[in-house]
Amino acid sequence: MEFVHVPVMLDECLQSLNLKDDGVFVDCTLGGAGHSIEILQHTKNSRLIGIDRDMDAIKSSKVRLAKFEKRVTFVHDNFKNIKSILENLNIDKVDGILVDLGVSSYQLDNEERGFSFRYNSLLDMRMNAEQQFSAYDVVNNYSREELKRVISEYGEEKFAGSIASHIVKQREITPIKTTGELKEIILKSVPRYKGNDGSSNVQRTFQAIRIEVNGELDGLNNFLIDAVSKLKSGGRLAVLTFHSLEDRIVKHTFKDLATNCICPPDFPICVCNHKAQVKLIGKMTQATAEELKINRRSSSAKLRVVEKI
Repeated sequence: MEFVHVPVMLDECLQSLNLKDDGVFVDCTLGGAGHSIEILQHTKNSRLIGIDRDMDAIKSSKVRLAKFEKRVTFVHDNFKNIKSILENLNIDKVDGILVDLGVSSYQLDNEERGFSFRYNSLLDMRMNAEQQFSAYDVVNNYSREELKRVISEYGEEKFAGSIASHIVKQREITPIKTTGELKEIILKSVPRYKGNDGSSNVQRTFQAIRIEVNGELDGLNNFLIDAVSKLKSGGRLAVLTFHSLEDRIVKHTFKDLATNCICPPDFPICVCNHKAQVKLIGKMTQATAEELKINRRSSSAKLRVVEKI
């Protein structure tokens, strides 16, 4: 299956990065190289560092970006290691960093990857296929309380307790091996009523398990701080989020990084000595009505941007 991914909010991302010739830019989530190819085409003599933990994305992007090969460095790693990645490449500061926190269309549409409940495939959900830990391990090895926590916290699912109980009950009979089996268990765990066929409960539960498998929220705050530290003065960090949990982290971290004092409001004097490192660029933006018509996966996307002071 070809690694195809329609870049979300492409024009907005390109504008937010304040592209310039001879710059150094980082695409933290290379995917199908949709954003990267445009960054390269819109700049002369720029260098791009393309990071992805999915080797399929790296292989596909090498083909798609072949004509720019002298300007691109591919890195198979977790983007949250951006500080060490750039240091290993002897790059001190960069002009712009883009990170798209969404799951790629390729991963969702590839039955073998086990991300989507639209297919009946083996439980997997690993963004890095070389990782051992998978959705199978979460579903079959986590205690009821651990499952409840994951589904409630990462899926914001109010029937997390019931879903966790039904999962544990079923796996006592036989291991849960497929996305289809998990989907049916979830549907049996939640009440049906007018306007709710259970599909939203399935979606939220799958999201929660995927986040747990890939540690999507782990260290996100630290990554944002590290990314800002690697920007040149005037450099931009643009982040696309796709659900409220990650967007909340980005929003609050950016706010802290753009604030001179973060002491509690009842402190008479500042004792934190915190200095603003960035300024917020515009307000949070979302996909236009025109984009929504052609790319439904952009519906939940939010773009936030900061500039290094």
